[in-house]
Amino acid sequence: MKLSKKILAVLALLPGLVFANEGTFPLDHAPERNDVASLQNGAKLFVNYCLNCHSASAMRYNRLRDLGLSEDQIRNNLLFSGEKVGDMMTIAMRPADAKAWFGAVPPDLSVITRARASGAGSGADYLYTYLRTFYKDDARPTGWNNMVVPNVAMPHVLWQLQGVRTVKMVEEDDPHEHGKKVHKFAGFEQVSKGQLTQQEFDTQVADLVAYMNWMAEPAQDLRKRLGAIVLLFLACFAFLAWRLNASYWKDVK
Repeated sequence: MKLSKKILAVLALLPGLVFANEGTFPLDHAPERNDVASLQNGAKLFVNYCLNCHSASAMRYNRLRDLGLSEDQIRNNLLFSGEKVGDMMTIAMRPADAKAWFGAVPPDLSVITRARASGAGSGADYLYTYLRTFYKDDARPTGWNNMVVPNVAMPHVLWQLQGVRTVKMVEEDDPHEHGKKVHKFAGFEQVSKGQLTQQEFDTQVADLVAYMNWMAEPAQDLRKRLGAIVLLFLACFAFLAWRLNASYWKDVK
């Protein structure tokens, strides 16, 4: 009995342990970008900016045919290191090297949108906010920090697109402790411009997040269509069963 209670206590603490190192920054709602053009652009961004350090070992390149890409398009535009179209989206970097260089092994991104879903928002909301809230911080080893994940080990890989920003903080009274001051986020300040405007950058991030959301379950559209068909069948079957039951029992007294 005592062992069962201990196991239940550990399981109850797991969500808190997973997110213990993350802040409480409010999440923005990720735009719905499920058209083929957006998903294709998201795939291109993923391969160019994410697949250098992160893998997606549950995803094959040839699955991108579901997004309207031919094998030649995949081979010519998304494969750069001799991979084959049927290969998994893995990387050459060894976990030990990643640990030494970044202080942590970059997580596999195959189902990251599902892993990051919480009561604060969906996994897409989390990633959309996270990728848009990097700022310059010379106190960090990489030179970057993040509002969603304070003291993050990951550098801002999209900084050339977004530009360089710093964070603005204001000092306010602590509502929980009299006489104490706290620093509150007051926005970002653009230090140097990037290749894109903020609106264009947000659109690119939305495409990238939409692709990662699709990658977590490429068959989700088929699943939803099949679900609707199954529910329609069950509704028809229930109606027929109801009428058959009424016909069977109408002469029974």
